[in-house]
Amino acid sequence: MFKNILVPVDGSPTSMFAVTRAASLAKSLGSTVTVLYVVDPYPFTGVGADFAYGQAQYLSAATSEANAALDTAKKSMEEAGVTVNTLVGEGHAVHDGIVRAIETVGADLVVMGSHGRRGLEKLMLGSVTQRVLGVVRIPVLVVRD
Repeated sequence: MFKNILVPVDGSPTSMFAVTRAASLAKSLGSTVTVLYVVDPYPFTGVGADFAYGQAQYLSAATSEANAALDTAKKSMEEAGVTVNTLVGEGHAVHDGIVRAIETVGADLVVMGSHGRRGLEKLMLGSVTQRVLGVVRIPVLVVRD
């Protein structure tokens, strides 16, 4: 049914809960999983000599954070007996990185967590899951913890 499942993570407990759900689903279906972490390569713009140094520090920290989240997710998938790949994607907006990764890896299902924010909190913080639901043309399984 689903051969390649994409699981976007951000290191949060919600995204890691989605990892465990995706692992169960992938194991039962014999699917391969790609775990994705999206990094914004240009999170700020600046002028002057400090910009380059700040950008390098940011990219180093972001890459370290991405690798930590991906390693945790990969370990969980491997313990469940699931074939897993990891990918660090790029996107100024996280949902753009997810959409590009769907095309890159040929995913036929996305499993992602949702914090379940509502009202003003959702308006202020946004919802990556909601944005993904609005643009992708493959099924999305939204997991809440």
